[in-house]
Amino acid sequence: MLGQLKVFSGSSNIPLAQNICDKLGIPLGEVEITKFSNENIFVQIKECVREADVFVIQSTYPNPSDSIMELMLLCDALRNASAHRITVVIPHYSYARSDKKDKPRISIAARLIADVLVTAGANRFLTMALHSEQVRGFFSVPTDHLQATPVICEYLLKSDLSNSVSVFDLGQDKRAGKISEKLNIPIAVFDKRRISDTEVQIRTMIGDIEGKNVIFFDDEISRGTSLVAIIDELKKRGAMDICAVSTHGLFNGPAMEYIEKSIVKEVITTNTVYVSKDKLIDKITVLSVAPIFAEAIKRIHEGISISSMFI
Repeated sequence: MLGQLKVFSGSSNIPLAQNICDKLGIPLGEVEITKFSNENIFVQIKECVREADVFVIQSTYPNPSDSIMELMLLCDALRNASAHRITVVIPHYSYARSDKKDKPRISIAARLIADVLVTAGANRFLTMALHSEQVRGFFSVPTDHLQATPVICEYLLKSDLSNSVSVFDLGQDKRAGKISEKLNIPIAVFDKRRISDTEVQIRTMIGDIEGKNVIFFDDEISRGTSLVAIIDELKKRGAMDICAVSTHGLFNGPAMEYIEKSIVKEVITTNTVYVSKDKLIDKITVLSVAPIFAEAIKRIHEGISISSMFI
């Protein structure tokens, strides 16, 4: 075991950080974060962290640029204050979708930001539901990649799933198998093509959903355009009730209007990203991943394996 366990938070999702600390039975560390009139950000750690085992919690949404800058400054401040180890906890990693060079002369931002945070002082990372498994390899220090599967499955299993089928994007086939096995329901997969940030084309679908209640899984809901297009396609193919599940509910732009007007019965997400009260419409259910992060932090601090949590 290292020095005293301390947890600090940036400004992006303080409620989640506080919930994690409540589960750990420790106070949330005191930090001052100020944005000046010239838009420069100032960070000061307000308590001693010398030789401490520090965890910094910061989702990179909303305001990814400010959130990432805050995180860099927090890491640098903690390193300069002689923290023994700095673990960066990123419940939602905004640039995870920028994971390949699929166009000429572009940056692979997922790797770049990981490198910058290591330079700032991060010794290890703890994150959740990255867009693809390959992003984990972009981190040059030890990285633990968690899933929200336990809390999502626990919630879904409270309902009757006897006439249900789980539906996934073709790129999520490995995760699909694990989730469907836990829910004990069949799988259907589809192939989609993203035309732009606001347009998605659904192509082939494999599996029978006619007359079935569908649980559609995706890693992130942003504007909701993909969600609406997929829901419409599922309904055309004979689906009955449709429920959407997404670990990261960003709900930006017209997303809430799309969801409200759509035929989706329920949208289940988690608090990896702070969901404001104005977005908590009747169709939205927000589950807490604080118990998962708290258990992972406890095990990392105590030097206990967390491999059993990679589900």
